Amino acid sequence: MKKVLGNKKAIALFVGPGLILYVGLVFVPIIWSFFYSFYSGSPGLKWEFAGLKNYKNLFIDSRFHDALIVNLKYVVLVMFFQVILGLCMAMIFKFWLKRFKNVIRTLIFFPVVLPTVAVGQLFAKIYEIQPNYGLLNSLLASIGLEEWVQPWIGQASTALGALCVMDVWVAMGFYAVIFYGALLDIPDEVLEAAKIDGCSGWQMFRRVILPLLHPVTITCLVFSFSGAVKMFESSMALTQGGPGNATTSLSMYMYNTSFGYNKVGYGSCIAIVIFLICIVGNAIIKKFDVKEEV
Repeated sequence: MKKVLGNKKAIALFVGPGLILYVGLVFVPIIWSFFYSFYSGSPGLKWEFAGLKNYKNLFIDSRFHDALIVNLKYVVLVMFFQVILGLCMAMIFKFWLKRFKNVIRTLIFFPVVLPTVAVGQLFAKIYEIQPNYGLLNSLLASIGLEEWVQPWIGQASTALGALCVMDVWVAMGFYAVIFYGALLDIPDEVLEAAKIDGCSGWQMFRRVILPLLHPVTITCLVFSFSGAVKMFESSMALTQGGPGNATTSLSMYMYNTSFGYNKVGYGSCIAIVIFLICIVGNAIIKKFDVKEEV
């Protein structure tokens, strides 16, 4: 093994193909989009150099502002509940669930592998109000809460919340599995010692388990934030960005601008903004990954 790791040709042989793919699929499109963001129109159709005009237009584009606000609300809600509920389920798997643990874990993780279109159709039926009540409105009507029956994805006030519920349901099993694996790595001796010292359940969670899960929590926050910022498929499958622009994210606005209105330059500018938001957001999250000096 040492001979292999010390051989630069062997390292290049193993790392080279993956590095080439990564550069071709990630860095090249980013550079290409950055170059396009200084042009207006679409290649072959009124394609001309615009300088910083596209970036200036972002400050006066009300639809961009609306999409940015939608993204921020979505990121806060989805990131918080995906990670928190994932942690709660992992704690249940580890400390309370004794029977059928493997079956329940599989069922919780199952939504992660479902196609986004199928999940969108499922929740569209759950939220349905016409021609028949969906599952949610039927339950509300059956328990006497008729005044709560409403078109959950048909009005701007509830559409984004309904979308967030769907995406939390889909992804929380993924984070539950990650946290569960981290909980299994905590030595039983540590937990037993905490019990002997008189720690209550809440004290053990706060003072022992949560600090030990800190690196995994940061990783989950990074995953959740990156996925939430790039929100596209779920909104397209459930609400198509509507009603109005209530669930239109930056990614959807970028797509519509580039391919719907043939403004590839301006769409590339929006893509660069999304990229910068991902970089800045992940950097802020990483700031909380403080390692204690021994």
